[in-house]
Amino acid sequence: MPIKKLTGMVFAALFAGFLYAADVVLNPEHPDRYVVVKGDTLWDISAMFLRDPWLWPEVWYVNPQVENPHLIYPGDILTLVYVDGKPQLRMSRGYPTVDLSPQVRVESLENAIPTIPLDAIRPFLTRALVVDAETLDKAPYVVASAGEHVITGVSDRVYARGIDDKSETIFDLYHPGGPYIDPDTDELLGYEALYVGTGPVEQFGDPATIFLAQTTREIRVGDRLLPANESTPVTHFQPHAPETDLEGRIISVIDGVSQIGQFNVVAIDLGTREGLEVGHVFRIFKRGRTIKDTVSGKRNDAVKLPDEDAGLIMVFRTFDKVSFGLVMKATSAININDFVRTP
Repeated sequence: MPIKKLTGMVFAALFAGFLYAADVVLNPEHPDRYVVVKGDTLWDISAMFLRDPWLWPEVWYVNPQVENPHLIYPGDILTLVYVDGKPQLRMSRGYPTVDLSPQVRVESLENAIPTIPLDAIRPFLTRALVVDAETLDKAPYVVASAGEHVITGVSDRVYARGIDDKSETIFDLYHPGGPYIDPDTDELLGYEALYVGTGPVEQFGDPATIFLAQTTREIRVGDRLLPANESTPVTHFQPHAPETDLEGRIISVIDGVSQIGQFNVVAIDLGTREGLEVGHVFRIFKRGRTIKDTVSGKRNDAVKLPDEDAGLIMVFRTFDKVSFGLVMKATSAININDFVRTP
């Protein structure tokens, strides 16, 4: 485990209990009462009340009179109170007054507000991958498009070679990306595999015919096929700081934009081998420049400026050596190779 990284999910778990911490600081402009509305996220609501949104569990009070208190729904009322001089957030269900008849009433988990904006990360929850070179090399691949299409996409067909196991009938398609490299040690951490579509096998053979039932971008010759991931993604997260001091780097930004801002998805060079968990929050720091001191009078006198706080990310998917995170806050332009550190 690199030394530099050592030095440097559900709402039920999030709200199972609370502890008061000395470093919990309220937002100076916090409301005393807030009614949850559709479109809210837990992070946004937390930021209304707290300086550090991931410390929400520190002040949450589970009201035993409220059924299912670990989930928050539109219409719920949050109230800030003080007990023994310490802040607590309490919730009451904001149900309208209606005439009730004896019947079973169901409240869907899907209606609960999410922790973070899921639209920003939905394509990456189950299908974006970090793989090794052998996995890509051995995977079936697209050899041609069926028909004369300028762009091959949804409802088109492609031909693929290498599908030997006829028990697998649905495949996800990936565009092979570049390598993830640790900028400090030059260690190869894995290869990016960017999800581009899903489709069933219409006809086995060499090549096999694949119908493109869903695509997120153009399908190209050379794209790889892996058995479809049909697992249910985690959509509710527990934001929390790592228990140890960790330091890593941003090594990639999905879709390759030159500057990284709020709600961009990034890859960092920390993974489960360093103890990373889904929900871990990190501060982003820009490396301070090294400049020449022109005042000291000393020849070649250089000084390194302090690293600057640039924002926050929350990890939402982890692999062995790499993790994906969503930039929740950006106070300045963020770039590849900027640091991430335990807040």
